Amino acid sequence: MKKIFPCVEINIKKITHNTRVINEICKSKNIHVVGVSKVYCAKLPIAQAMLNGGIEIMGDSRIENLKKMEHLKCRKMLLRIPMESHASEVVRYADISLNSEINTIKVLSRAAKRVNKIHNVILMIDLGDLREGVLESETLENVKEIIKLPNIKLCGIGTNLTCYGGVIPDSDNLGRLVKLKEAIENSNNLSLPIVSGGNSSSLYAVLNDTIPSGINQLRIGEAIVLGRETAYGNKIPNCYSDSFILKGEIIEIKDKPSVPKGKIGMDAFGKTPSFIDKGIIKRAIIALGRQDIAPEGLNPVDNCIEILGGSSDHLILDISRCSNKYKIGDVVDFNMDYGCLLRTMTSPYVKKYYLD
Repeated sequence: MKKIFPCVEINIKKITHNTRVINEICKSKNIHVVGVSKVYCAKLPIAQAMLNGGIEIMGDSRIENLKKMEHLKCRKMLLRIPMESHASEVVRYADISLNSEINTIKVLSRAAKRVNKIHNVILMIDLGDLREGVLESETLENVKEIIKLPNIKLCGIGTNLTCYGGVIPDSDNLGRLVKLKEAIENSNNLSLPIVSGGNSSSLYAVLNDTIPSGINQLRIGEAIVLGRETAYGNKIPNCYSDSFILKGEIIEIKDKPSVPKGKIGMDAFGKTPSFIDKGIIKRAIIALGRQDIAPEGLNPVDNCIEILGGSSDHLILDISRCSNKYKIGDVVDFNMDYGCLLRTMTSPYVKKYYLD
């Protein structure tokens, strides 16, 4: 089959392999993995690859993506705090949702009651990263309200770290989460089966055996698709980091100066660029731009290539040092970081091809 560029080649076997490896690592510590599908927009071949690797719950931040996975044989979790206006859809498409607002949980209660369903909620606790979650001091008060609501089951507590404030999960903050779980159970005579201890940034603590006993769930996306934990960016042993390869076609090659001529103002994105004078260089343009990718998140497979920058539709490369004599129509391969992968998989202008 002739490929259309730009495109992403997605290696399904590598994703299944990474999922299986990470699932087994976590299972050895009595931790269940929720497979997070948001970075690839819940595209079904990739979600199924995670299920084939042993995942039993799929999680996503968008109701639209949970709808895509409606017929997959697994439980579904809504990761972003629900909007009240989406309550009916949350109850329909998510078996579990992460929550931090009592009023929203009350709306979910009414929505669940209308369709005679029990909706499971995990109460999110802010342990210092300052994204979502109730304060630790307010947790018991919130729990007392939640457990009174009809058609709502409080199935656990959770937290999110590193995504906003960069706070590293450790034995202190995750240990406080475990103690909160114990306090909730003791003061309300109930059992909380889930203590959801964060995302791929918590994996380093699993790998070095410092994650507190009692953390029994992690929500893992980036570690599976890119093969690395996200607290320090270290590669996970026996995992692939190249499950996704971005491919772009060269549309221009010219020898040009390395510094623009004229008075420098703002670029198309409101930034004032700066340049290093390297004389005349061989510049290549790829038919890819910031509408599809984040240039700063790209890493050319040919390490002789330097990325100079990009506009909405053009990616500018310095190929002066390359032994490969690139020509018009050649295809250049790139690895991507999480932010770039997120944008690329969301872009309708980048074709997706699955390798199996």
